[in-house]
Amino acid sequence: MTPVEKGNAFKALHESGTFVLANFWNEGSALILERLGFQALATTSSGFAQSLGKLDGTITLEQTLEHCQRCAAITNVPVSADFGNGFADDPQDTAANLLRLAATGVVGASIEDWSGDAIYPHDLAVERIAACAEAVNTLGFQFTLTARADNLLHGVHELDDTINRLNAYQDAGADVLYAPGLASTDQIQGVLEATTKPLNVLFSFMPDTTLEEFANLGVRRISLGGALANHATGATLSAANRMLEDGDFTWLLDAAPGPAIKQLLRPAALPGPEK
Repeated sequence: MTPVEKGNAFKALHESGTFVLANFWNEGSALILERLGFQALATTSSGFAQSLGKLDGTITLEQTLEHCQRCAAITNVPVSADFGNGFADDPQDTAANLLRLAATGVVGASIEDWSGDAIYPHDLAVERIAACAEAVNTLGFQFTLTARADNLLHGVHELDDTINRLNAYQDAGADVLYAPGLASTDQIQGVLEATTKPLNVLFSFMPDTTLEEFANLGVRRISLGGALANHATGATLSAANRMLEDGDFTWLLDAAPGPAIKQLLRPAALPGPEK
């Protein structure tokens, strides 16, 4: 798929129902998730940082751009980027970085209103989204801009403030709205009743809710954040502890078979083994 085709496909997903945006952490996990059937993928800053042995928030712009370029090139579905605060505070600098990101082959990105130290003042946060929206409108393909209201993650537990920010972001040109930390159907319904753009929900605050239930609420997109990367690390921790503490190697029974992994990673041009 070309960037134009990927951009159009990503936009169409937001218009046609509810879907899972699966977050990968390296090229291999991106390719596996695509071949398992996910129609769109996204990076995860925490998962990517973990794969490099670093903490979330310590990855540089250049590392992020290189990561996005590699993963967009190896996959044939739309990829959106977890782009933090855009690696800048100033609206125009944020927009300039977003254009650099768009050149890597991704067709969407989320921009946070958290600087890394504090929530941006309301007016500055809106200016940042407006500058980003203006920038991506100059691209020759559909680029889905997601605006994040991060206050619920950082101690500002005021749904009215979240809704006010999301409304301002949609008016500033955001295509998708995202408030990680929404943790109940009432909160989600409150946001949906007050806004008109597609809503992305981070499932980990409501892990017992099914995709069908999210869809019935009116949520358009479910993202996983770093959960899959953490799940993979969790399996490694469990296996390591069983070996170190009990000398137990039976964890291998739960491992994915090597041939199945090879089949998922096999280049598309190469045939699989004859049956």
